[in-house]
Amino acid sequence: MKKHTRREFGATALSVIAASVLPAPFVRAADKKYDPGASDTEIKLGQTVPHSGPGSLYGVLGRVGEAYFQMLNDKGGINGRKVKFLTMDDAYSAPKCVEATRRLVEQDEVLALYGSLGTAPQTAVHKYLNSKGVPQLLLNTGASKWNDPKTYKWTMAGLPLYPTEARILAKHVVSVKPNARIGILYQNDDFGRDFLGPFKKVLTDAGGKAQVIMEQTYDLTDPTVDSQLINLSKSGADVFYNITTGKATSQSIRKVAELGWKPLQLLSAGSTGRSILSAAGLENAKDIVAIRYNKEVGVPRYEKDADVAAFEELRKKYLPNIDPDNTIAFAGYGQAATMGEILRRCGDDLTRANVLKHATTLAGFHSPYFLDGINYSYTPDDYTPMKTLYVSIFNGKDWDLAGEPMTE
Repeated sequence: MKKHTRREFGATALSVIAASVLPAPFVRAADKKYDPGASDTEIKLGQTVPHSGPGSLYGVLGRVGEAYFQMLNDKGGINGRKVKFLTMDDAYSAPKCVEATRRLVEQDEVLALYGSLGTAPQTAVHKYLNSKGVPQLLLNTGASKWNDPKTYKWTMAGLPLYPTEARILAKHVVSVKPNARIGILYQNDDFGRDFLGPFKKVLTDAGGKAQVIMEQTYDLTDPTVDSQLINLSKSGADVFYNITTGKATSQSIRKVAELGWKPLQLLSAGSTGRSILSAAGLENAKDIVAIRYNKEVGVPRYEKDADVAAFEELRKKYLPNIDPDNTIAFAGYGQAATMGEILRRCGDDLTRANVLKHATTLAGFHSPYFLDGINYSYTPDDYTPMKTLYVSIFNGKDWDLAGEPMTE
């Protein structure tokens, strides 16, 4: 394997890799501590993601994890130990997630799980993993329930929490339209309510001049959201907070344009994917505002970024069948690098309690996936993954950052 330069691998990625292959200094054999899944030679990690079914595009998270740890293993592993990473298919099904998670814990005896996906599947194993004392880290979901260190100390989200996102968007509205009249469409479940309450509280705390004047809900089974959008457009609202997912997002963006309604439109970050916006019509999505915290691959503005270049090196060598613009793959790379950093910090104390300790003290760590100015903010008493995010505006092709990052 050719020797890579710092420019090729990026400062963040190189520092993680270089530190990972070095042994922990001054460690005596008697200082080594192990739980199931760890030994002098190996560390076992697990994960469940949908490798099949309607959510199978997220299976790439697991394939990137395999590639990342193979790269580390080829360089000597983490503190002299090779990582065995087991990514299991749960097909985004709660029962299958339970089955796969139990196998990882009881048969494969992994030290920890990281990067598993989905609020519903992970809720199904939430209590089980906490009862077993198995770390459930860097979850690919931003539900507020994951920030509960007193009751569920072994579980931590890996994405910005929905309330964090909502509070920052509310602060943006107050700053640019202090007398805003706001209409909201939200999904009628815990997902929608996770955004709604924190958003409205910021408005109240700011003095209440910016007000919500109408709320409309929809259910996932609703064929369209047209009637809700018609009601909102007639309400006099000059700001539209669009808390929707999937097809409802595409439908609502398109309907706003068809109605000739021109509010300041806010969109939840999980619904800003290119496929969703394309289905709505990119021209209809122009000027939509959302939060941003990550770089992207396959776009000109980041092609010279050192961490993006490092991911591209990994992709070429280990994952040539993955498209170079696969941002989900890049997200998986960032999470694998973060998990590698947690394990590196554990040294020779590879107990589950020590893994949790280092996961909950990651405040200040910068993932190679993150934009400059964004770092993890975890502390033992507050599992909010990050409290500072950028506000961004869609220009019809890409997202432009609107000034400096904002803190909730």
